[in-house]
Amino acid sequence: MRKVLPLKISVSGVRGIVGQSLTPQLAARFASAFGTYLGQGQVLVGQDSRPSGLMIKKAVICSLLATGCQPVEVGILPMPTILFLTRKKQARGAVVITASHNPLDWNGLKFIGPDGLYLPASQIEEFLDIFHQGEFTFVPAERIKPALTEKNAGFLHLRRILSQIDVNLIKKRKFRLVADCANGAGATLLPSFLHELGCEVRFINTELTGTFAHQSEPTPENLKELGREVRDFKAALGLAQDADADRLALVDEQGRPLGEDATLSLSVDHVLSRKKGPVVVNLSSSLVIEDIAGKFGVPVYRTKIGESNVVEKMIETRAVVGGEGNGGVIWPAVHPCRDSFAAAGLILERLAGFPGSISELMDTFPRYYLLKDKFDCPAELAFRALTELRRRYQSENISMVDGLKIIREKAWVHLRPSNTEPIIRVMAEARTARKARQLLEDFKNEIKQILRQLS
Repeated sequence: MRKVLPLKISVSGVRGIVGQSLTPQLAARFASAFGTYLGQGQVLVGQDSRPSGLMIKKAVICSLLATGCQPVEVGILPMPTILFLTRKKQARGAVVITASHNPLDWNGLKFIGPDGLYLPASQIEEFLDIFHQGEFTFVPAERIKPALTEKNAGFLHLRRILSQIDVNLIKKRKFRLVADCANGAGATLLPSFLHELGCEVRFINTELTGTFAHQSEPTPENLKELGREVRDFKAALGLAQDADADRLALVDEQGRPLGEDATLSLSVDHVLSRKKGPVVVNLSSSLVIEDIAGKFGVPVYRTKIGESNVVEKMIETRAVVGGEGNGGVIWPAVHPCRDSFAAAGLILERLAGFPGSISELMDTFPRYYLLKDKFDCPAELAFRALTELRRRYQSENISMVDGLKIIREKAWVHLRPSNTEPIIRVMAEARTARKARQLLEDFKNEIKQILRQLS
């Protein structure tokens, strides 16, 4: 008998393996709970390119109709586009059918409020209470509204970004680019966006089949094909989106991945050169953000990992830019969400005003080395192990906001239990690769030793 993996529930929604933990019946129950929570009104329904999206979408639409909502199908669109449209169209909310960077056999549902943001924790709790109790509000036949379909709405998102950047400056550079859409939702809009910027582009992996050409997460190990194409095309830059196009990774003119924090660093630096203001990033983003912010004399605020945590702090502090160091740039001038299109626009504008190459531009920033690892850890032992580690290092500069982060001079190590898996993630950063590796291994070995003592 095959093992059924549990459904993963987080602040942004639910994810599971289609046909096992995520079924049409379950999708219908979640949509019924969401429709009940929202009350009547228009609810956008979008999806990424996974084949299972059609099945889940039908279940979602039927349930929204039954609760008196009016579903508006917007089709396969990037996540930031759907978030932007939810607020732009003054919808009651949105349901996005996506599993982001998870494998093809996964899918999920993300629930969006009328402000075009993920529901905050308090509202998620209220919505999930409705789901668990099964207290759905269904309307009589005469109050069921027809479902609507809206095509080409995504161009409103692109128009907003283009209004915020110097299009003519970018056009003058006539950039040669290679873009990898990972066969994801970004392929619906990225060709039009880069065409509007006057770029000559070679596209790869733009088929909306849902069959990802590689793991869709734009990490360096998944960028080898893009690097080869950049060298062959003699491009100035390579761009890589993840499956739902909220994150962007970069490859330089020599085909080398620039690292997960390059996208955020370039974007923060450029936004601050245009408008000074607070910056918000998560605890695991690079220290280079403090260096950049210091140059402009503005504060940096750090939050728990997770887009909703960063956005909440950005709204509170009226930050001008923020994001997460995995390629997720948040530019409120467009919309307060991670947005690979906004990031691409900012970076191309910055490069257009710089006399050198993208690698030369990156050389203007202090160099840091960020390493990541993970290891198995029973969930019931993780907190106890981190508490003991905190006791050992209580005399140092530490943060317990999200796991345990030990902060040293131009270096740090962050140990964080996963919210969805029985593992601990370890990240370390320093000015040299050797020191980063030493930090990572030392703390990984120490917490493993603590776990053996606790077992």
